[in-house]
Amino acid sequence: MKRLFFCLSFLMGAFSFCMAQERAEVLMETSEGNIRIQLYNETPLHRDNFLRLVKAHYYDSLLFHRVIKNFMIQGGNRNTRQAEFTPQFSDLCDSLDYTIEAEFRLPKLFHKRGTIAAAREGDDVNPQKRSSSTQFYFVWGRKYSERAMEFTESRLDIELTPEMREAYMTVGGTPHLDGSYTVFGEIVEGLDVVERIQGVETDEGDRPLQPVMIIKATVVKEP
Repeated sequence: MKRLFFCLSFLMGAFSFCMAQERAEVLMETSEGNIRIQLYNETPLHRDNFLRLVKAHYYDSLLFHRVIKNFMIQGGNRNTRQAEFTPQFSDLCDSLDYTIEAEFRLPKLFHKRGTIAAAREGDDVNPQKRSSSTQFYFVWGRKYSERAMEFTESRLDIELTPEMREAYMTVGGTPHLDGSYTVFGEIVEGLDVVERIQGVETDEGDRPLQPVMIIKATVVKEP
């Protein structure tokens, strides 16, 4: 009887642990296709903020207003919802009237290709590296050779683990952003959509010449 009780307790504990590890997911429908995002439980401030904005339909009809090939695509500027589309549209750093405390979780969470991270103001006005309340970017980056990885690592303020180095060389990403911007999720479906968007033509201000829109964002799984 004691053994049976122990087994049942163990199974219930294991089930509870697995349930606690469930991650929230968001489906982002864009003019280039759908992107499904899984949010990290290790960054609860960013996770909960993003979920709240999605539920409030904040991201619906916004543009990806900043796109840099082989680097990233950025969205979340509320001014792009009403703005008349012109190639001269500037990269407005508009967000809501609060910022989010940085949640760096190195070496577990880093800027590999396909992650989502929070944009922010520069160090000169934001030495705490607090995140924008609304603006985010999907990481694309590039794949690094062994030599390029060694050179890049020598210029970083952090030490890359073997797992991080392997990911940057085989998957790709932007290692120079690690420890400076909060990574809070990753794409589980639709990486090809990000690849298409990061390759669109842009003006001198990195704005796509043809609009790329977030049609709708929906929470499809709660944490």
